[in-house]
Amino acid sequence: MDKNKIVLFGTGAFAEVAYWYFTEDSDYEIVAFTADADYCKTETVLDLPLVPFEDLEKSFPSSEYGMHVVIGYNKLNTLRFNGYTKAKAKGYTLVNYIHSSVKIWQNNKFGDNVFIFEDNTIQPYVEFCSNIILWSGNHIGHHSKIGSHTFITSHVVVSGFVEIGEFCFFGVNSTLRDSIQIADKSIVGAGALILENTAKESLYIGSKTQPVAKKSTSVKRI
Repeated sequence: MDKNKIVLFGTGAFAEVAYWYFTEDSDYEIVAFTADADYCKTETVLDLPLVPFEDLEKSFPSSEYGMHVVIGYNKLNTLRFNGYTKAKAKGYTLVNYIHSSVKIWQNNKFGDNVFIFEDNTIQPYVEFCSNIILWSGNHIGHHSKIGSHTFITSHVVVSGFVEIGEFCFFGVNSTLRDSIQIADKSIVGAGALILENTAKESLYIGSKTQPVAKKSTSVKRI
C-alpha cells in the first residue's frame, strides 16, 4: 500500500476542512472522496472524484490506498462509527491526522482514525482510542483516556485521570474535573462543569446567561 495516498470518506463541511489540513499539513495525498451511493449527488468534491463506497475498491483498492473517515458528530457519532466499521470491514487502513503544532509524548497512545486540530495541549500518558475528533484549542490532562467514537469541540478542559467512554460529545468550553468517569453516550453541553461521574446516555447542560435590563443607554466616563 502507498501509505501517502488516501481516500476521504465523507462529503460534508468537515470533509472539506479535513482535505485542507491533510493537504497543507501532512505527507498524505488525497486522491478521492467516497460516500454511500445515496449521498453521491455529484461526480466530484473539490475537483477530486467522488466514488460510491460500494464501488470504491474497483478504483481505489484497500491494498493500495488508505482512508480517513471524515464524518462529524451527527446522531452522537453513530454515522461516523458506521463509516468507520464499513471501511475496516473492507480492509482499509485508517490513518490519523495530528496537526504539526501539537506536542506528542512518547507515552501517548493512539488508535486509528483520530483527527486532532491545532492548538491542543496533550499531556503525558494520555490514551486516545479510535475514531476520535479533537477540534482546536483543548486541554487533555495527564493519565486520561478518550473512548472511541467521541467528539470534543473547542476549548474543552479535561483534567488529569479522567476516563471518557465511547460515543460521547463535549460542547465548547465544557470542563471536567480530575479523576472522574464519563459514561458511554454522555452529552456535555457548551459551558457545562462536570464534577462527578456521569450516567450512561446522560445529558448535561451548562448555565445559560440571561440578559440584564439596562438602566441607561448612556456611557459613564471615568
